[in-house]
Amino acid sequence: MTYVVGYGPRNDDRSALELAFQFARSHPEPVVAVSVVPQGWGTPLAGGVDREYEEWAAGEGQRSAELAVADFAHHPRLPAEAVWVTGRSVPATLIEQATARDAALIVVGSAEEAEPGRVRLTSKTDRLVHSSPVPVAIAPRSYRTTSGITRVTIGFRDDDASWSLVDRVAGIARDSSARMRLITFLVDPARRPVTTDVSHAQAQVIDAWTTQANAAQAEAVAHLQSSGFTDDEVEHGISAAPDWSTAVSSVGWTDGDVLVVGSSSTHRLAQVFLGSSASKILRNAPVPVIVVPGAGT
Repeated sequence: MTYVVGYGPRNDDRSALELAFQFARSHPEPVVAVSVVPQGWGTPLAGGVDREYEEWAAGEGQRSAELAVADFAHHPRLPAEAVWVTGRSVPATLIEQATARDAALIVVGSAEEAEPGRVRLTSKTDRLVHSSPVPVAIAPRSYRTTSGITRVTIGFRDDDASWSLVDRVAGIARDSSARMRLITFLVDPARRPVTTDVSHAQAQVIDAWTTQANAAQAEAVAHLQSSGFTDDEVEHGISAAPDWSTAVSSVGWTDGDVLVVGSSSTHRLAQVFLGSSASKILRNAPVPVIVVPGAGT
């Protein structure tokens, strides 16, 4: 297996490589930096123009591969390879490369406009996470770490997709010798600050959400323990807040954490649909996020 990294020509942020090597430190597999450059028209009418374009693209690819190799120097003794390929679509080409190389993950960086330490999808990575048959890991902008993967946090919703996600992520955690944490985010924009009154009906709804979440998490923890996880290897909690930023940030994050979200179980294209809750969690995450495709229906 491999970790396939989307490494763009003239890349000015090595965050995706940093994240891929972090996975490689925890579960050793080769890192393959793949630079996708534009493909020529391939028509007789293009003639010399097409050849010049292909030569330019080849030069871009070669330079990008050389930059990736230079970045490998930050991670000595970890196996890595840099390649460049041509393609009409960057997401489709990365998926082809991941399939051909038996990738455990496709790893990409965040958009250039993202704040340092934050995850933001580009139009290309957005298409990638909605179409990839393998998990896609997204590094925050300017991400750097010397840690391995020490804890894997799941956004747990107590639905079919979340239960499937628990079993799949358990494998990732075992491979990385990482702890697991289940967090249920209860976000109610109508909630008032604690210094003001909360209606009786609203308080009942919040209490019902919390009770249901506690019961589901206890069941999930018992399931993980029955499959071999110890008490020390499983954490769980509920984060209730009036907004997603507060809910996500308040659970506490440390170096070595990654967050995992899955697809929406209510959408008929569950395998390729990133639900609204997962999207909001992703946008507010201060750590790398892994998007795991669902099984579909």
